[in-house]
Amino acid sequence: MSLLSVRDLSVEFRTRSGTVHALEGVSFAIEPGEMLGIVGESGSGKTVTAYALMGLLDAAARIRSGQAMFEGRDLLRLSQAALNELRGRDISIIFQNPRTALNPIRSAGQQIADVLARHDPAPAADIRRRMLAALRQVRIADPERRAGAFPFELSGGMCQRIGIAMALACAPRLLVADEPTTGLDVTTQAVVMDLFRDAVRARGVAAILITHDLALASEYCDRIVVMHAGHVVEDAPVGALFAHPRHPYTAKLLASIPSAVESIDALVPIEGALPDLRRDNLPFCRFAERCERRATLCDSARLTLEGDAHRVACRRPL
Repeated sequence: MSLLSVRDLSVEFRTRSGTVHALEGVSFAIEPGEMLGIVGESGSGKTVTAYALMGLLDAAARIRSGQAMFEGRDLLRLSQAALNELRGRDISIIFQNPRTALNPIRSAGQQIADVLARHDPAPAADIRRRMLAALRQVRIADPERRAGAFPFELSGGMCQRIGIAMALACAPRLLVADEPTTGLDVTTQAVVMDLFRDAVRARGVAAILITHDLALASEYCDRIVVMHAGHVVEDAPVGALFAHPRHPYTAKLLASIPSAVESIDALVPIEGALPDLRRDNLPFCRFAERCERRATLCDSARLTLEGDAHRVACRRPL
């Protein structure tokens, strides 16, 4: 049985210039102990999906339809009080900008202790012991001293380690990492991702890695969901996706990865841009206006993911 099952999630935002149809019919599932990657261009809906699941959408957002079943509870219909109890304890999130995600006026140790005290009240001495253990788990040297440091005194990589420690403090069953390597240099990215993967495996939790970096997802994830303009267009195990992408958009994404070609001259850009999601006449396939394989049948009806282990939403898959 899936730990999290998302079905037909649709989200829109009310703005002064019109309603933005940010997500439409998003569906996927994640199994216990699995690391799922959600990839796609900026604006594809990756972060909106995560925020919808966590109950973190702003006041302009409206969940139009959908279901997100987590251990028998629909996350989209929980009360605010229930969500507050669940976040940080059963489901945790690592935000994409480690510096701005942390509270600038509380020390690193205090912020981890806050999470522990909120979800598992205990004597102060026990909270401090567990807080220091959380710092050690993310391989922070001299945790007693680092616990007293404020975010502005720490590097970006160190701040991200603090974010991971906070997310893991209460031993959640599902961990969401939203672009956890944003703003980090390549070496620090590798250290942070290795740390994230090791922590996930050691605890046996499920994890969702949101990233625009397919190379990163291929190295750390078991399965990948590809999103384009608010749609899930492909869902497959990593090996199958990279060996035989079935959706034209996925194939173009892979062809645009520098590490996948012999020279920079061989890179193939994806022509066009994401459609304006404020349009009322959005095509059934939101990639259709950029797709070389478009045919009349592509405009006939709304697409759904088809297949078993390797699912694709396309009338003319590769």
